[in-house]
Amino acid sequence: MLDRSRRTKIWLALAGALVLAIVATGVLVWRDDILRTGLDPKVPFQTYDPPPAPDYSDRAAWRLLPTDPLTWSDEAPPADVFFVGPTLYDGGRHWNAPIDDARADRFFRRTVGPNYVGPFVEAGRVFAPRYRQGSLYTMLTLRDDAREARRFAYEDVRRAFRHYLAAYNSGRPLILVGVEQGGVLASRLLAEEIAGDPELARRLVAAYLVETAVEAQSPPFTPCVAAAEPGCLAAWVAAYEGERDRAQNLRDRSLVWNGQGELTNLSGPPLCFNPLLGRVSQEAAPARLAKGATNATGLEWGARPALQTRQVSAKCERGVLMVSRPRSAAFKRAGSWADRRKVPGYNLFYGDLEADAEARLATLLADPNFPRAARPIVETAEVPRAPVHRID
Repeated sequence: MLDRSRRTKIWLALAGALVLAIVATGVLVWRDDILRTGLDPKVPFQTYDPPPAPDYSDRAAWRLLPTDPLTWSDEAPPADVFFVGPTLYDGGRHWNAPIDDARADRFFRRTVGPNYVGPFVEAGRVFAPRYRQGSLYTMLTLRDDAREARRFAYEDVRRAFRHYLAAYNSGRPLILVGVEQGGVLASRLLAEEIAGDPELARRLVAAYLVETAVEAQSPPFTPCVAAAEPGCLAAWVAAYEGERDRAQNLRDRSLVWNGQGELTNLSGPPLCFNPLLGRVSQEAAPARLAKGATNATGLEWGARPALQTRQVSAKCERGVLMVSRPRSAAFKRAGSWADRRKVPGYNLFYGDLEADAEARLATLLADPNFPRAARPIVETAEVPRAPVHRID
């Protein structure tokens, strides 16, 4: 009798272990789907009540704004940088992020600002609007609701840009920077607000659309085909060498704007700017050309990060920038499941973008026909030596 009872307990224990193993295997196999479903707002976008719209006349509607943006100093950076940030908000409750989400603020302050705004601060005063961006969930699905949420976000970015031009620009050279979701929104801004305005287009230093697909056959602006050439578009999406599935996924699932202002699937190879070469090219760029990668996450804002040269090589293949694995262990994705699906906490082309922007700006300013910006008349008791940016 004891042996039978013992055997029963053993069989029950084995059965329990088997069930746990099956459950654990299922969680591993469907983990991404489970976590992705948890970010789904589970309400149709058509009936969704979005967060309140930002007021761009209010300092609180900007993540980065010069502390005294109207004051002009001879030693201030000569250009302006309009920066449209990447996906910061995970989702779950909202299709579109509230502009005061605390976790999104931390991600921008710790990761996005130091790594992706940093390369441009020497060239220009930075204007980075908060906007009701599509949640991370909208970047992980091709559902119509997700496309509508990202289309909705564009209206905020356009309003912010128009306010910036009217209130702050005063004819200064402009660098447009968009990263990931922000790059897609900036590509439409480039087509609708800059390309159609000859005077503004003349003042464009360059548009840098980082991790952003645009149609190579019909880009929103003239591509950068020569180093140090101003007034052009530098856009690319990247994958590591050997990541063939990711590269194909970028070609198959990237969304671009059509003529009706709708997000549709990319119909051909994306434009591929190689930051190591400073131009759109199929030529392979060896690591000796790389001017400096950095992991600046957590770095105090305003501090210049240490750059590691010769970390990667890069070559455009069928529209995707194929990058070699970096040599340093500092360049690995970290953080939560959601954080690892946002832009990485490092920038492999920090030094290259920094040098590229400064070279294009220098060429533009050296042109005797370039219209010099009129200095705004501002009564102020003290003029700062250079604009200082505060990340909120």
